[in-house]
This record gives sequence, structure tokens and C-alpha cells, in this order.
Amino acid sequence: MPGSFPSASRVVRRLFLLIVLVAFAAAGAGYWWLNQPLPLRAAAGTGAGAPPALELEIEPGTTPRGVAAAAVAAGVDTDPRLLYAWFRISGKDRLIKAGNYEIPAGTTPFGLLQKLVRGEEALRAITLVEGWTFRQFRQALGREEQLRHDTQGLADDAIMLRLERPGMHPEGRFFPDTYTYAKGTSDLAVLRRALHAMDRRLEAAWAQRAADTPLKTADEALILASIVEKETGRASDRGQIAGVFSNRLRTGMLLQTDPTVIYGMGEKFDGNLRRRDLLADTPWNTYTRPGLPPTPISMPGKASLIAAVQPERTQALYFVARGDGTSQFSPTLDEHNRAVNRFQRGQGLQP
Repeated sequence: MPGSFPSASRVVRRLFLLIVLVAFAAAGAGYWWLNQPLPLRAAAGTGAGAPPALELEIEPGTTPRGVAAAAVAAGVDTDPRLLYAWFRISGKDRLIKAGNYEIPAGTTPFGLLQKLVRGEEALRAITLVEGWTFRQFRQALGREEQLRHDTQGLADDAIMLRLERPGMHPEGRFFPDTYTYAKGTSDLAVLRRALHAMDRRLEAAWAQRAADTPLKTADEALILASIVEKETGRASDRGQIAGVFSNRLRTGMLLQTDPTVIYGMGEKFDGNLRRRDLLADTPWNTYTRPGLPPTPISMPGKASLIAAVQPERTQALYFVARGDGTSQFSPTLDEHNRAVNRFQRGQGLQP
């Protein structure tokens, strides 16, 4: 009949269709939002045109709602209720891990949750340099603001005790390399990794030692490698420098290497090595004591470890710096003295 109302079944069908359409629209909008880069507010002082990268710190025990709020507070420019709803709907809200994260430009809501669930923390890096001493290692770690400085105020022997190496001298025991860490990591954790890295490197090098090496133990190889590290000005001379010291050890000659004297002087060394310093006896003075010093004098790298156990075969017993980073090698004292006069004239030791 004209003017009559639609039947109840038709109203229900239309309402159902409307609900389905709204649901599809909502799902489509949600899918679009999950895969769109989150807008990030640039931190103060960010250069023009530089894409912002935010730091998000999530403390242990933070709720999913708190994580969403922390992300917005860090600079994610969106409604925290949307992020929280996404965390909940995903079913992974309770899997979010505490830590320090970096949110670069282009991060989507989907990618953000994946990062938080996987615990993909932002990593920093510190490079510990070949030839550094343990004191220099500690100074470098101390300058890292993002590390937790658990070794601050500890003596060297106390640090080795914490690393479960009681009584071990720390010099030479840490492998120089680049180590990554998350914000808040203990400096002891970095040292422990470097310690175990040197264990592995030294063991591998010692297993490759030459049959006629004068070295008796892997520790002696570490000591010699530390000297080679300090004496090498150019990498191509490393094997021959190791060969000179190996020849001297075989014949019972004093090693007479300046870096050991300098190491024994400690903080008294002012940058100038004097003749009287060579005569002042310390456990590390290889001008006054035969054989290898009692401990390494630096942190040697892989190349110096290999050179110490596989030295180049040479007749040389002496070498002197040419002044350009290379060394002049000599088999006799007369030749060595002539090389000294040629390359170091006017640079003699002070009294």
C-alpha cells in the first residue's frame, strides 16, 4: 500500500548491511593507519630538514597504556588511546619489553609494536683501540654517558675480581674492538665481552704458533704481542719486529725496548724518555732485566697476536725508527749504530 512503512525484515537487512559497511570501513581505516608512518615531533635543536629520531625509554613494569603515553610524550604525534587500542587488539600488549628504543622517521604503528615486542633496543658503540693500556680503556668507558659506571672508584684488582679473574693483572687481557651496548648497560658487561674476546683470540693464535717459537706459554705470547703492538709504526714491519724480539729471546739478549720502560714509569712518564730512565730498574724495564716483562704493556690486536707466534724469519737483532713510520732492521750492532746515526741524528736521549 502506498505510504506504508518498510517491513521489519527489510529494516533489519538494511541495518545489518550498514553495520557491515561500517565495519569494513573501520577495518580499512585501521589497516591504513597501522601502515602509515607515525608523525614525529622534532626534538628541540634538530636541524632543518633533518628527519627526527626519537628516544623512547620504557621502564620495567610499565603498563601497555603507560607505553602508549610514553611514546607520545617522547614525540610520537598521535592520540595515545589509538596506540593503546592497537596494542590491546594485537594481543601482544603484554609482550612489550622494557628498554631504550630509537623511533626513526617512517616508523609505522605496526613497526613500532614489532620493535617493542622483539626488544630491538637502540644500540650505542664504543671502540677500544689497539695499543691502548687498561687505564686508557677505563678512561674511554668512563666517558660513555649511556653506560652504567659500575667500575667507578674500583681498583683494577677489584674489577678483575668482579670479572671472576681474581689475581689476574688486567693489562693485555681485553681485546681491542668496537662493542655495541644498550643504554644503561654496565661497563662491566662491556669489559666482560672484551675479556672473553681476548681469551678466544689468544687461544686461536697460540694454536697456530710456529714450531720453533721461543715462547713457552700463551701468556708469554700475549706479552710479546703487546710489545710488538707498541713498537709497530707500519703494519708491514710487524712480522719482522716480532722476529727481532724472538731472535733476542733465543740468544738471551736483553730486549731493550723503550715501550716497556715507559710502561714501568707509569704516570711519571712526561713524554720524554731520558737515559736515566733506561737505567732506572722496574719490573718492566727490559734494559735492566732479561727476558719478557712480567705482564703485557698494552692491549694487542689480532695482527700482533699472530706476529708474536708466527714471527717473520730474519737475521736482524736490531731495528730503529726511520722517522716515517717504518723501521730499519740490522743484523749487527755496527750496522745498527750506523742506522741510528743516519735516522736519529740530533734525537739522542737526554741525560
